[in-house]
Order: sequence, then structure tokens, then C-alpha cells
Amino acid sequence: MKRVVLVRTLGPRNVGSVMRAAANFGADDLVLVAPQRPSMLVHPEFVQMAHGVEDVRAKIRVVPTLAEALQDTTRSIGFTARARGQRKRADWRAVSGDVALAAADPGQRVALVFGSEESGLSVDETDQLGELCSLPTAPEHTSLNLSLAVGIVLFTLFRGKGVHVREKGPVLAARESAELLKARLKDVLGRAALSPQACRDIQASVERVFTRAPIESRDARAWHKILQALDGQAHPRNLGVAAIPRDARRRRALEAREQKQPPG
Repeated sequence: MKRVVLVRTLGPRNVGSVMRAAANFGADDLVLVAPQRPSMLVHPEFVQMAHGVEDVRAKIRVVPTLAEALQDTTRSIGFTARARGQRKRADWRAVSGDVALAAADPGQRVALVFGSEESGLSVDETDQLGELCSLPTAPEHTSLNLSLAVGIVLFTLFRGKGVHVREKGPVLAARESAELLKARLKDVLGRAALSPQACRDIQASVERVFTRAPIESRDARAWHKILQALDGQAHPRNLGVAAIPRDARRRRALEAREQKQPPG
């Protein structure tokens, strides 16, 4: 389980944005330690940035000390861009996998601790934490916005059921179908041209347009139907292109299915 702890936070916009990130990426609760504004959770900017999160204030606890925020946690990790005392900071990329496993364990509660926007975590605060980490950045810009840093950390830990997956992309036309379509377009539109030069221009345009970007299977079928209505069914060999095998679609479907199956 994951708990986000914000220590001495200054900006209500940051707190609202962190609340949204916590809702997006499955953090179990958000704890504010001694926030700088007593009115933080009713500030208009907080309300604006946390918009859409149900019962938002019920998901946040406010406590006076970091020790209280860490009371029931099994692991605590502080994020800081500045070295504090003699303690070393781990590269978050090197430890995030192990932390993700711990955060996915219902028997553990991992605290992810972030300091204030101005000064980060103090030496006294880092002394209370089990681990320190840094988020590597480009050397030209070494400082991260608080809510952005929290969002990056929570995103890298996001696991489990309910993850929003990418929708299925378009099905592209097979190479044979695309080549046949280009040949038919050149033939039908070229014969409709008013002059040899116009014919060459049309055919060159067809080649550019239909070669520049892939065409979806459904669009290729629609174009074939248009051409069939205009000029009948032309056989591929009359257009100088290879015929599409009858079993090509079935063969491609079987190959795709075999690629998706896990190894036995």
C-alpha cells in the first residue's frame, strides 16, 4: 500500500494536483504534515486542481509531525534533490522496482515523503526516514515541481488490475491490398484524364498520397467499392500487380494469433 506524505507544503495548487495524481495512480491516502496554510484544503486553487476526485477532503489527513505521519508504515522513502548530511541518495530508477513490489503487498504500507517547495526535506526530517532517493534530471534543470515529482513516482509504482490500457489501434491494409488499390486508382482515374499530361499528374499524385502514409483496411475496402462502382472489377494481372492469395487474410490472422499466445 502507498501513502503520500507532503511535509510543510506551501501551495494549495500543488496539494490539489497531488490529490489528483493519487487518485489516478492508486495511492491509498495522502497525509499533510504541518502545511503552511491552515486554509489549504478549502483554498479555491486546491478545489480547482483536485476537481473530479470524490470526497477529496476525506482522503486527506493533516498531522503536526512527520513522526505521526509515519507511525503505521513499514517502509519510508524520502525524495530530495539536495544531499542531506552524510546520507546517500539512491537513484529512483534503481530502486523503484523493489519499492513497487512492497507497495503492492497488502501487508506493507510504504510512505513516499516529499518536502516543501522552497526548502525540501530538512536534515531532521531525513533522519526519520528509512531511505532517500533522487529523481534524475537533465543537468540544465535540476529542480522538479512538487506535484510533478509525486506524479512521476506514483506512475512508476502503478501496478495491478484496473490499469487503463491503450485502446486497440487501427487495422492497416495488407501490402497486397494497398498495392492493388494504388494500381486500380491509377488505371481508373488515369483513363478519365483529359490529356496524357493530366494522366501522368494524376497517377503521380496517387503514388505520393497512397505511399506516404499507411491506409486502414476499412478505408481500402471502401475505395475498392468506389472503384468497382465506377469501372467494374479489374483483375490484378491486368493492372500489373500480384494477385492477392485467397488464404492471405486467414494466414495473417493465424500468424497474429500465434504471436499473441504465451510460450507453452
